[in-house]
Amino acid sequence: MRRFRIGSAFGIPIQLDLTFLLVLPIFAWIIGSQVTQTVDLLNRAGAGLDAAVLTTGSLPWVLGVAAAVGLFAGVVLHELGHSLVARRYGYPIDSITLWLFGGIAQLTEMPEDWRQELTIAIAGPIVSVVLGVLSYVAFVVVPGSAETGFQAARFVLGYLALMNVALAAFNLLPGFPMDGGRVLRALLARNRPFARATELAAEVGKWFAILLGLFGLIPPFNPLLIGLAFFIYIGAESESRQTVMRAAFEGVTVRDVMTPAERVTTVDPETSVSELIRTMFRERHTGYPVAVGDDVVGLVTLDDARAVRDVERDAYRVRDVMTTELFTVSPDDDVMTALTELDDNEVGRLLVLDDDRFLGLLTRTDIMTALTIIKSSPNYQNGAEESDAAVFRPQS
Repeated sequence: MRRFRIGSAFGIPIQLDLTFLLVLPIFAWIIGSQVTQTVDLLNRAGAGLDAAVLTTGSLPWVLGVAAAVGLFAGVVLHELGHSLVARRYGYPIDSITLWLFGGIAQLTEMPEDWRQELTIAIAGPIVSVVLGVLSYVAFVVVPGSAETGFQAARFVLGYLALMNVALAAFNLLPGFPMDGGRVLRALLARNRPFARATELAAEVGKWFAILLGLFGLIPPFNPLLIGLAFFIYIGAESESRQTVMRAAFEGVTVRDVMTPAERVTTVDPETSVSELIRTMFRERHTGYPVAVGDDVVGLVTLDDARAVRDVERDAYRVRDVMTTELFTVSPDDDVMTALTELDDNEVGRLLVLDDDRFLGLLTRTDIMTALTIIKSSPNYQNGAEESDAAVFRPQS
């Protein structure tokens, strides 16, 4: 979804996702419609609030907006807690973003030192607890008068005291990649490789997400919990996969896993589209570099060929349908850099060039095959911190 910047704190940009503009009024409506229930809950702790005063006219909706804004301000401070500790360890922060499920502090790089991750992970919940305590202190200080203004202030402060502590507690549940899941990974990483600790924490996080989703299905139906469960499950799976790949490809370069030029079939730009499709069927490949002599001038894929109608494929040439926007990578780049290039440009293959000399082709299939081989190597099986890149290199 589209994001826009609303300001910054300590030099860290703060952004709003468009989904936040949807969830903020929903939260305000929920809080405003449940003023009586919230008053009953706070009064059990001796708040002394008068529900009749707080439910007069449009006051419930004013209280809902004030409490919702205060709650999300607390979320920003929670994420700032993570961010400032991470920055102290030398990890840059891209931004803090408010969205449908709260806030996200976007680190450019995740710490692999378990002590650093533990400190960063618990910083946010600590901030939330401190905010809860401060809100409670302010709640106690505000006079318990029957006047509407004092009653409203005590309601909002009491609500924020309760919700900030609840936010800290919820975030510490082991739902990786939530704060509690990161705490779990940090503790697991004390005596395990970081990638293995991530896999274990992610498995716990996925089971937590399943249970949360099932809980959300229990009447009354809670779509927010179900959406959050989906986000936790996908987040756990994605970060686990990325971490495992980074560990597996440590020290592995594009040169190690690419298909070398001598094994790459190239096509002539004057080849007909029908002949190209026959070549693809025969060789079971869906993309080819287009070469004139030793120079690669384009790239043609099955999608390009299928864009031409059947009756016209004999008349159309490869040069008519190929793309000349070529995405390249150096043979000495690491594999994760190449994978990022593939993802960012939404392409399936990269040309490997060294000083404009075509050395080979790197595809997603090449990378996935290499990952399978590395995960079968002795180093990986024995839980080594680094992969065995030598499995791809000729022995001297």
